This record gives sequence, C-alpha cells and structure tokens, in this order.
Amino acid sequence: MNRTDAGRARLTARGVVRRYGGIEAVAGVDLAAPPGRITALIGPNGAGKSTLFDCLAGTVRPDAGRVLLGGRDVTRLPAHARVRLGLARTFQQIAVFPTLPVADNVRIGAEQRRGRRPDTRAVDEATARALALFGLGRVAARPAGDQPTGVLRLVELARALAGDPRVLLLDEPSAGLDAAQTARLVSVLRGLAGRGMALLLVEHDPDLVGELADTVYAMAGGRVVTCGPARTVLADARVARLWGGAAAPTGAGP
Repeated sequence: MNRTDAGRARLTARGVVRRYGGIEAVAGVDLAAPPGRITALIGPNGAGKSTLFDCLAGTVRPDAGRVLLGGRDVTRLPAHARVRLGLARTFQQIAVFPTLPVADNVRIGAEQRRGRRPDTRAVDEATARALALFGLGRVAARPAGDQPTGVLRLVELARALAGDPRVLLLDEPSAGLDAAQTARLVSVLRGLAGRGMALLLVEHDPDLVGELADTVYAMAGGRVVTCGPARTVLADARVARLWGGAAAPTGAGP
C-alpha cells in the first residue's frame, strides 16, 4: 500500500481444472488479472467462481492447468507461500477472530506477509495504515465479535491490505456494506489499482461491477462464457440470462 507500484505482479490462470468426483467445478479456465487494473468475475451461484478463487489462492490445488504469479508458476505452492509472494484474499464468509480487538485482527495480515520474525515497527505501521484506510480507528481496540457485518467486512479488507500485497482477491467485498462503506470501498480499490496493484473480485452487484471493473469474466458451468470490457459483458444477452437479468449500468466502464 505504501509503494507506488505495489510490485506490479500479474495473476494468471492457464487451463485451470478442478474436479470433485465426476464433476468439473472449474473446466479449463484461462484468466488474467493484470497490474493496475480491476478485473471482475461474475456468474450465477454454482458457476465455479469460488472454486477458481481457491485454486488461485492456493487453498485448493487444480487437477490440471497452471497458476502464475508475476510469471512464476505457483500451482503447487500452498496458500501461505503465496501470501509471502504478495497474494492476499478475502472470503465470501467473513472470517475474523471474534475475541481479538479489531486492530489485532488486522495486525495478523501484516505479520503473515513478513514471516516468522517480522519487524515490529513495520508491522505496527502497516496495521495503522490499513486501519486508517477503512476508517477503523474508532473501533480498533474493540473486540471484532462486537462489530456489525459491514464493519467486519472492512476489517477483513484491512487485514488483507496490511500485508502490502501485489495481488488482491476479493470475494463479494461489498456484501453487508452500507452506502457510505461501499463508497469508501470503491475509492480504496481504485486507489490501489492506480498504484499498480492487480485486483480480482467476485461480485454480484452489476452496478458496482460496472462502476469498478476494467475487464469482466462471466462464468457458468465451470467455464468462462465471455470476457471483455464491463459495459460489453454486462450488456451481453447470455450474461443477462445466466446472471439474473444483468444490464450495463449507466456510466459503466469503457
């Protein structure tokens, strides 16, 4: 977050396949999340989006295909190793330590990226920056479990960013946020992309996708059915049928 280019790493999936029994949850997906851009992944429930995210993040190993981070093949690396290389993610289901203060939850992200013996001052500074970025200073000392859903979503985002990632995966980041929190999210994500970070998000709000995304991939049945600029993809009749009537919002991306 404090660097002007965030390392400029590209996240790439090449022919990624993930099977569960005889079902291909992800069936040969190619995808690229380039630095300095916001890429969105959309589709109906069961399309394979979360499974693809798991393959990219390292919590699940693909049955075929490759995952590249900054040109390095990380397909066989576990999640914690990818974190050290600069990849961070948030989850669809909020995952915090409820008895720990908000600040300590965020601090975990700063420590994970920096290894077993992190520099205390660097961790403190990264934690403070992340808290400030999402306006969490007023609740920093309070237990995370006492906070409403919208605040916890911001805590997760702050924890991910406290590690100064080069690539950020966001699984439904706007879920549970009110209008003011969503506006802050939009501002932060645009700022991160502007500083060179690669962002990939799963999102169900077509207005938010149209407002944020440079490129959109639409999935169904484990496959990418179309990809391109946000306005083009959101106006595609196939996407509308699959995604509950999505249409390009006014002012959507180029």
